[in-house]
Amino acid sequence: MEAYQQKFEQLNGAVRVRFAPSPTGFLHIGSARTALFNYLFAKANNGIFILRIEDTDRERSLKIYEDDILEGLKWLGLNWDEGPEIGGDYGPYYQSQRIEIYQQYLERLISEDKAYRCFCTKEELTALKQEMQSRGEIYKYNGKCRNLTNQEIESNLKENKPFIVRLKTPSIKVTFNDLIRGKITSDLSLLGDFTISRGFNEPLYNFTAAIDDYEMKITQVIRGEDHIPNTSKQIIIQQLLGFDSPLYAHIPLILGPDRSKLSKRHGATSLKNYKEDGYLSEALVNFLALLGWHSSSDREIYSLEELCREFSLDRVQKSGAIFNINKLDWFNHYYLGKKDLNDLLPQALEFYFKENILKPKEEEWLFESASGEVFDKNYLFKVLSLLIERIKKLSQLVELSDFFFKEPQYNSDLLIWRDVTKEKIKENLEKMLEKINEIKEEDFTKENLEKAIMVLYQDDRGEFLWPLRACLTGKESSPGPFEIAEILGKEKTIKRINYAINLLEK
Repeated sequence: MEAYQQKFEQLNGAVRVRFAPSPTGFLHIGSARTALFNYLFAKANNGIFILRIEDTDRERSLKIYEDDILEGLKWLGLNWDEGPEIGGDYGPYYQSQRIEIYQQYLERLISEDKAYRCFCTKEELTALKQEMQSRGEIYKYNGKCRNLTNQEIESNLKENKPFIVRLKTPSIKVTFNDLIRGKITSDLSLLGDFTISRGFNEPLYNFTAAIDDYEMKITQVIRGEDHIPNTSKQIIIQQLLGFDSPLYAHIPLILGPDRSKLSKRHGATSLKNYKEDGYLSEALVNFLALLGWHSSSDREIYSLEELCREFSLDRVQKSGAIFNINKLDWFNHYYLGKKDLNDLLPQALEFYFKENILKPKEEEWLFESASGEVFDKNYLFKVLSLLIERIKKLSQLVELSDFFFKEPQYNSDLLIWRDVTKEKIKENLEKMLEKINEIKEEDFTKENLEKAIMVLYQDDRGEFLWPLRACLTGKESSPGPFEIAEILGKEKTIKRINYAINLLEK
């Protein structure tokens, strides 16, 4: 850490970090955590958080993925200080718009004999790889084109032979002080002359990243440990160009419960999936922050603002972070309970709309069911208030509450409690119906319902309450029948009890 402190002092605390995703897929949960750690580090040090889109892969980079990345970061509250939509002094912030910059550095490396054009065909390189593997050797380029004469190069270019640009990699060891893992050394002699560009128009990742980190004055590069092999390549590119390298910190990978790298077989992997499944951004931020980082106490609940004050790299662990969906559910349940219903309702409505349970009417805060019945904001508030403690994520709302918006459909067997006969269940429902009819509309509350019906049962309350709840909801599990009946209202409650009685008579 001494080297870190020394370099940091030289920078006068002017922290500039970047999150640099490739728009070749939806924002991965691991990438979202990388963005979060960069954001937290920047804010904890009064620094600048930069978003850079690494879109040089022309075939795989798509606008839909770029939009998803930007929307995902905004949803988490990770607003960037420089980058797309905002600009800044060190743009463009799309690598596809920086090709001329990369070309200048390619030409410079070639002119200084630090890189060269390689005209070997794919077939030649494949054959070389197979030959080395057959001898049990690790593949690296044999340097065939390393010392071509100017005449040979000009001849190949006149024939329009395709080429790649290779770095003349020195056979040295590169050592850097990782801010999390300490000293890391790589032997570049094992790499051979690696490719930094396909022609002059398709610069590759390690080259563009090294150039951009210098040009954008990046001070710390915080990224996943899977990038460790890339770091030595980027450092040697920077050294050959005479650049100072940024400081590097490699955070642990997110692992599945079986301790393998998190993948689709462990469940959803994109941030978009979690958002669509009804997780709150506050829960994701809190959960992701604790995947590989721990505070100075046993505290677990943190807002984004609190994390910005607490975060430091010296509390990032080296070992892999286990993704525990049950823990995420716990966080989400907690934040759902803390959420103001006025803020929660618009998010909840999206799930009712998606499943065609409700659709908005022209009038504000009025919603129509498939049967044409209209519900207002207050009714929805009552439903949310009743169910919020029972759900882990908003996507569970529809299944648990659809009976509030449509008539339940079920088999008469659902009404039966243990070994009680149909006749007895029907009789009990009729007794409850009689008591419910006696309650005035304005007095139709949970407390009055419970008081009226509790006089009917003696030993086994289940033979009354089970069929009442079943006929109101059509489900085996739900909140208590009195709470449900209060929200449904007297008319609907009576209608559903009559339906159950008729069903038992068949």
